[in-house]
Amino acid sequence: MPLVTPLDPNHDEETRRLADFYNETLGFCPNSVLTMQRRPEISKAFINLNKAVMANHGRVTSALKRMIAWVSSNATGCRYCQAHAIRAAERYGAEQEKLDNIWEYKTHPAFSEGERAALDFSLAASMVPNMVDEEIKKRLYEHWNEGEIVEMLGVISLFGYLNRWNDSMGTSIEDGAVESGEQYLGKHGWNKGKHV
Repeated sequence: MPLVTPLDPNHDEETRRLADFYNETLGFCPNSVLTMQRRPEISKAFINLNKAVMANHGRVTSALKRMIAWVSSNATGCRYCQAHAIRAAERYGAEQEKLDNIWEYKTHPAFSEGERAALDFSLAASMVPNMVDEEIKKRLYEHWNEGEIVEMLGVISLFGYLNRWNDSMGTSIEDGAVESGEQYLGKHGWNKGKHV
């Protein structure tokens, strides 16, 4: 049972309009946003931050951003965000082989060295204590520029917020996210956990 019950999607008109963004990314408005709208200034600020962070500026593709989000969410253990991130990666065109083998990104041939550097950065930056070191920095700069690194850390930081929000709230997970979680993550033990 969630800590706080989500409100109806029509509770706050401005949040509802902004949340149309999620119909593209997920196919539904997430319950996390419906809970945030108990304080509409939080839901509106969050949606706008999410849109800015996830905007596609080039080489850090929309699909890669969602895979970065998945690695971050996996590191923190948030099952809700793991399922949302893998669903969004799928909807934004991540290759089937990458979706099926996201757990093995470090060694699977579907992933490039640049993607591995980005995903290792996500893992290191999501750990407590933080594990970003000179080796991570060196590998990042072999493949990415400073603007791209900022984009990646934006995703990692956004999902740091979401991981804490949804795991603490015990946010109820939506059917579409469950489908994607079971399809791509279930073979490694993913389940809804407390997000029923």
